[in-house]
Amino acid sequence: MPLVQFLSSWSTSDRRSLLHFSESTLITFSRYNQLRDCDFEAGGLLLGSVHGTHMLIEQATVPTAWDKRFRYLFERMPFGHDAIALARWTASQGTVRYLGEWHTHPEDHPQSSGLDRSEWSRLSAKRLDKRPMLAVIVGRKSLYVELVPSSGRGSVFIPAE
Repeated sequence: MPLVQFLSSWSTSDRRSLLHFSESTLITFSRYNQLRDCDFEAGGLLLGSVHGTHMLIEQATVPTAWDKRFRYLFERMPFGHDAIALARWTASQGTVRYLGEWHTHPEDHPQSSGLDRSEWSRLSAKRLDKRPMLAVIVGRKSLYVELVPSSGRGSVFIPAE
């Protein structure tokens, strides 16, 4: 099955915040894209580095055997994902860290659901560094990218290429 090509550079509409997805991250998104009716949702963590208001997403973890995957639902279990995040953080001496979460939707141009929004707010509120959480939904043809504060809606990113 061919891989979908997603854009790598994104920004807020005012261009004050930029983010870049590494090639390996985009390949992960494409590998789990729900192109067929029998494909289940997938997801994982987004790991990378922060440079002021800018972010470099270096890795997206892939679903584990413990994750719950259905056609219209993905529930990430901590096993596996957390170990990868801790190992990357330790190996990079704290420069590569947890930035957020990603998951797929079986729609061309994805939008967040009520469940997505409540989960993102909950995860953002748990962050020790108090930074907003990066949330990415991978659709069949495009991505939905938002920086979500614990208080709710945040900054939506648009392609910058």
